[in-house]
Amino acid sequence: MGDHKEQPLRVGAAVRRRRRAQELTLAVVAERSGLSVPFLSQVENERARPSKPSLDRIADALGTTAVELLAAADPACSVDVVRAAADGFTPPESHSRSLVRGHHQLHAMEFTGDHDEGREVQHRNDELLYVADGAVEVEAEGRAHRLGRGDTLYMSGGVRHRWRATEPDTRVIVVAVADHIEALEDRHRQGA
Repeated sequence: MGDHKEQPLRVGAAVRRRRRAQELTLAVVAERSGLSVPFLSQVENERARPSKPSLDRIADALGTTAVELLAAADPACSVDVVRAAADGFTPPESHSRSLVRGHHQLHAMEFTGDHDEGREVQHRNDELLYVADGAVEVEAEGRAHRLGRGDTLYMSGGVRHRWRATEPDTRVIVVAVADHIEALEDRHRQGA
C-alpha cells in the first residue's frame, strides 16, 4: 500500500482538539502525563512526534487511547478524489451526497432535486451555500433570500437558517467548517 512514513499523520492537531474540548491547559496535561509543557506544545504544533509510550501517556492524560488519537489525526498531506458516478451509480431525482470523505476540517455536501430543509438548523461554524443549478430560497435569521444559479450565500457560525429548492433539478453545494473545529472560540471570548 505504500510507506506511511512518507505521509505521517498529524496527531498534534488531534491532541489539541481533544485537550481544548475538555478545557484543559497544557500544564494540566503535562502534570497528568509526566511530560513537559514545551514538549506537549511542540507535539500540538507538529514540531515533535511523540514516541509510542509518550503518545500513550498523552492519551491517558486526555482520557482516551493512542489508537483513538491516531484515528482522529489529520494526514500531513492528502489528496482524495470523489467521483460523481462511482461504479455506474445513477443518482435518484432528489439526493444528497458528501463531497469530502472522512473526518476533515472542511465538510462539503451536494444537494440535488427538490430539497426542502423544513426544520431550522444552526451550525456551530461558518457555512457557504452555492447554487450550481436552479434556484433556492433561504431563510436566515428571519430574512428570506432568493438565490439563482451561480449565487452564493455566506453565513457565519451560529446563524439560524433553513432553505428549499424553488425549481426542479436544483443543485446546491454547501461547504462548512467542520463542527469539531474550534473556529468560534475567539469570537465567543470577544463577545463575552
